[in-house]
Amino acid sequence: MPKIDAKPFHYEFGYDHVALVCIDMQRDFCQPGGFAESLGDNIQNIQPCIPVIARLQAAFRKASLPIIHTKECHKPDLSDLPPAKRDRGNPTLRIGDEGPMGRILIHGEPGHGIVTPLAPVAGELVIDKPGKGSFYATDLEMILRTRGIQNIVLAGITTDVCVHTTMRDANDRGFECLLLSDCTAATDPGNHAAALKMITMQGGVFGAHAPSTALIAALATGPTT
Repeated sequence: MPKIDAKPFHYEFGYDHVALVCIDMQRDFCQPGGFAESLGDNIQNIQPCIPVIARLQAAFRKASLPIIHTKECHKPDLSDLPPAKRDRGNPTLRIGDEGPMGRILIHGEPGHGIVTPLAPVAGELVIDKPGKGSFYATDLEMILRTRGIQNIVLAGITTDVCVHTTMRDANDRGFECLLLSDCTAATDPGNHAAALKMITMQGGVFGAHAPSTALIAALATGPTT
């Protein structure tokens, strides 16, 4: 069983019950003209993690391990979008408005899609989610339980919002979580650092975090008996 040098404890997982969850690597969050930019966020701070996630995905695929992708989006009629979410802040564009990549965060629009370097390949699951957490109003938990997944490796954006929410929800459901610090990012680097620090509280209150290099090296050795 591989053991990863992580904080605040060594993270162990079995090859037969681990999955990578890549969260919301969408054009609306990563590219100019999308929702993140309409909120005034600095998307330059999240783009460096894209090639790192690509290397991580390649390692999981080479090891024949499952990858699940999530995309935050809403129905075209906005029936699953509460006012508390649509009306927050003072963005130049709100969810559902027409933007440079189609309607912001709407299923099927160009901005809803995952950026090309991290696009899913055949056989990988893609889950649409209407909330910040990947478990809210989705089949993610059922999918993980059905596949016997106990360990979740987390990548994606943003560390302080959708990734952290997913990690907390997964911990409450009994999953063992590892967040990869260089495969996640926030539009505010201070928030990214704070999110990592919160994970280490109380001996690892939500799980552990580590750079991807340690995990990729472990995957390269393959399962051991």
